[in-house]
Amino acid sequence: MTRSRLIAGRLATFLASLLAASVVIFCLVNLLPGDVATAILGDQADAESLAALRAQLGLDRPLVVRYLEWMGDMLTGNFGTSVGTGQSVVGMIAPKLGVTLWLVGLGMMLAIAVAVPVGMVAALRRRRWSGALMSALSQLGMAVPAFLAGILLVVLFAVELHWLPANGYTPLSSNPVEWARHLVLPVLSLALVQASVLTRYVRSAFIEVLGEDWFRTARSVGWTTRNAMVRHGLRNAALSVVTVLGLQLATLFVGAIVVESVFALPGLGRLLLGAVQQRELVLVQAIVMILVALVLVINALVDLSYMAIDPRLRSTEGEAR
Repeated sequence: MTRSRLIAGRLATFLASLLAASVVIFCLVNLLPGDVATAILGDQADAESLAALRAQLGLDRPLVVRYLEWMGDMLTGNFGTSVGTGQSVVGMIAPKLGVTLWLVGLGMMLAIAVAVPVGMVAALRRRRWSGALMSALSQLGMAVPAFLAGILLVVLFAVELHWLPANGYTPLSSNPVEWARHLVLPVLSLALVQASVLTRYVRSAFIEVLGEDWFRTARSVGWTTRNAMVRHGLRNAALSVVTVLGLQLATLFVGAIVVESVFALPGLGRLLLGAVQQRELVLVQAIVMILVALVLVINALVDLSYMAIDPRLRSTEGEAR
């Protein structure tokens, strides 16, 4: 099977997943208990005002019709208008999305940068006290929620040492130094749990590599353990690690929502929480849909990266089909 056909197959899977996700998101948001019009106008609103608002929001039409209209608008780039502010939903989301992507991207890069070398060393020294200590610390890191890690970091580095700001955000274009200072603690909070999880998987992957025949052969012809691990072990362990990275993405975005609340970052997570509290259904649907689309896009890229890491998968899939 050619690479282009494989990519086309992955694209079809991505679009089908996106369509299924849109149905689930729309139904869940619109079937939530409670009346949106009453939530917006208050319990004292009269029946005529409530009916007028329901008609304005399109809530008096069948669910299927509303879904088709919503999908049609999204395909043209129209995510609707906020009832509370009157602003375009796209205009509200765009500036927040950048903050969340910086937080998630830097958090993931930091987690990978820590987890790969630590997991590799923990595998090599698994029978020594240092390897056991690394393994124990990674388990401890997995047990600490991102919000608790954030609070502890604020107490230590902001309240006690006064090294870093406890909350707020400065745009990169305004002041790069302050932008970095405001992101240090949120990124550390988010990366801590991810690095701990990844370390466990990297350690397990490299322990499997150490037991492979090719690895023993490389050692028998004079390669050092470190050279064999770096030159060939990384590639063999990469499949397991990349798989976990894809699975961890959804967790990372959920963690970003919590971390943004702890550090008062003006990201997509805080916008989503505010929209849920104010029952801004149009805004909630758009934000969740964008987050799901981002996760699906990255998972599709992870899926395609398998073939780049291990070319044997291309021929295997081709034979299977």
